[in-house]
Amino acid sequence: MRKYLLGFLFLSFLLQSCSSQETTYYLIRHAEKDRSDTSNNNPNLSKKGQQRAQNWANYFSDIDLDAVYSTNYNRTIQTATPTAESKNLEILKYDPRNMYTDDFQKDTEGKTVLIVGHSNTTPYFANKILNENKYSDMDDNDNSSLYIVKISADKKTSEVLKID
Repeated sequence: MRKYLLGFLFLSFLLQSCSSQETTYYLIRHAEKDRSDTSNNNPNLSKKGQQRAQNWANYFSDIDLDAVYSTNYNRTIQTATPTAESKNLEILKYDPRNMYTDDFQKDTEGKTVLIVGHSNTTPYFANKILNENKYSDMDDNDNSSLYIVKISADKKTSEVLKID
């Protein structure tokens, strides 16, 4: 009987520790884009943007990321690349018109994830994760906001930091 009780206690502990995993999403907008050609819908990063992309990689150097997601635009991919390369991670694409799907939730559960988006998609994505309308679109010159959304078994929290 004692053997069964110990087994039950071990199994209960194991199930509790599995269910208490935290999921952390880091959401950023792409770095500064080249604005010299206003007709270009898919510009590359400017020199300043390339430096900011490297600064993001430096910021995330001590954070164990499990995945890096980006929309399929030059500026977001170029922003994500230094961080993804430093972590030996492939950049996974997501559709900004179809965010935080059931599959995305399952794929990222219990993980630490970087998501690179745009001035409108980044706060919208955070709102979708939180299931509330907490954040509005970012200012067009805001390339330094970092949204951090954490999900644990019993709560969701978020904050926005300015990282220069």
